[in-house]
Amino acid sequence: MAVTDAAIEKIKAMIVSGALRPGDRLPKEGELAAELGLSRNSLREAVRALSLLGILDVRQGDGTYVTSLDPQLLLRTLGFVLDFHRDDAMPEFLAVRRILEPAATALAASRITERQLDALSARLDALGPDPSVEELVACDLEFHRGIALSSGNSVLRALLDGLPGPAARARIRRGPAREDAVGRTLREHRAILAALRDRDAEAARSWATVHLASVERRLRDVP
Repeated sequence: MAVTDAAIEKIKAMIVSGALRPGDRLPKEGELAAELGLSRNSLREAVRALSLLGILDVRQGDGTYVTSLDPQLLLRTLGFVLDFHRDDAMPEFLAVRRILEPAATALAASRITERQLDALSARLDALGPDPSVEELVACDLEFHRGIALSSGNSVLRALLDGLPGPAARARIRRGPAREDAVGRTLREHRAILAALRDRDAEAARSWATVHLASVERRLRDVP
């Protein structure tokens, strides 16, 4: 592993320094191994590891390329890692979401388009008066992902995309903790939407904070 780690660091250094840029094709295996002072086996292991992280793209019969290095691509492994969470870590996931999501909502207030606002409103309308827990959670995730997308910050969006998994599964498993969960969720969503339509960043931030606090409270109410 020490040899492979060294190989990874050498390839990383080439990318960070700009010697290899997004979309560039890596030199042939033998040439790159000689240039970096590596064995072919350690180079292959390093390439395999970096491809799993979304940094390199191995194309059979064509070669190995540096990916776009887009934050959405590089951070997608976050969701995979978070799938291994323990239930007792749930408050920490929610605390991070409580920091990031209101910020994304505030950013979206000045950037979201009328078309995007209409799409979010239509999604809420389509939910109906008596959705299942699964439908409610799916709508909630789509709603907040739509807002994160509208924030215009790809890193923030990627981080938030990785966070909902554990919380969503907990909400489905436990079900709404209060009888008015559906009505409350929809009211809070519409309040966020109204603030976004008014281009009121602070109101949007406040309503997002209220909504997340409400979700956390419902989750705590059910063992």
